[in-house]
Parts: sequence; structure tokens; C-alpha cells
Amino acid sequence: MSTKFVSTEAAREGQKWWVIDAAGVPVGRIATAAATLIRGKHKTTYTPNVDGGDFVVVVNAEKAALTGGKKSTKLYIHHTGYVGNLKVVPGGEMLEKTPERAIELAVQGMLPEGVLGHQLNGKLKVYRGSEHPHQAQSPETFSINK
Repeated sequence: MSTKFVSTEAAREGQKWWVIDAAGVPVGRIATAAATLIRGKHKTTYTPNVDGGDFVVVVNAEKAALTGGKKSTKLYIHHTGYVGNLKVVPGGEMLEKTPERAIELAVQGMLPEGVLGHQLNGKLKVYRGSEHPHQAQSPETFSINK
């Protein structure tokens, strides 16, 4: 069984813009849909080592949901680099204060590491409200089953 790879140019052409409405949708479902679109796995020209995916705009990030007990049990942890400065933020607090960051971290965790992952991270745009500055790209809406 042989795998047929397509050229880099063929994988990159036809990049589209998608809008995902996060109102009432769990963060994990938003992240999997966004990561699939950004990676380009929904296209027939998918190539693992090529940035051939689409751009994704997530709106209404403040209305996203955490299911189960994740508001209290999920922890976002980072270290500032100074001695004794390990910062721990519960999921509920992160979703209240910076919902954009919560969605960005969820999508980032589903993308590959390294140079390709850094390129793909730039294709995600997350906004609190329903307005976004990407109307000129005429994005299509992507519906997620709740």
C-alpha cells in the first residue's frame, strides 16, 4: 500500500476562512473542530508536513462552556520564571477572565509541536463578542453539533 503525497503548492491553494460560534458549545468541541480545520484534515490535499489548512475565527468566546466538574478541577498551570512563582488558575476562573486564552490553549494542545505548529497557531483568531474584523475575507460559518 503506497501513500500518495500531493505537492506543497496543491496543498496550500484554496485556503478559506471559517467562523465558529462558541455560544453554549464545550471548549473541547470547539478546539477539535478548529484544530481539524486549521490542520487541513478535511481536505483531500491533506499532507502532514505542509501547512495546507484554513483560517478559523471563533466568536462569542465568553459564552463557551466547560462540562462536568472542569470549572473547579481543570487547572491551567504556568511558571513565570522567577523562584516560587508557579501560577495555577482553575478552569472556571480562566473562562471568566480570559476565555480567548482558554480556547487558544485548547486548540494549541491539539496542533503539532515545532515549526509547523507555530505556523498553524497563527491561523486561529478568537474574539469575545460576535463582531470580528475579518469580514473582508468572507468567511463561511462552521456549525458544531452541541
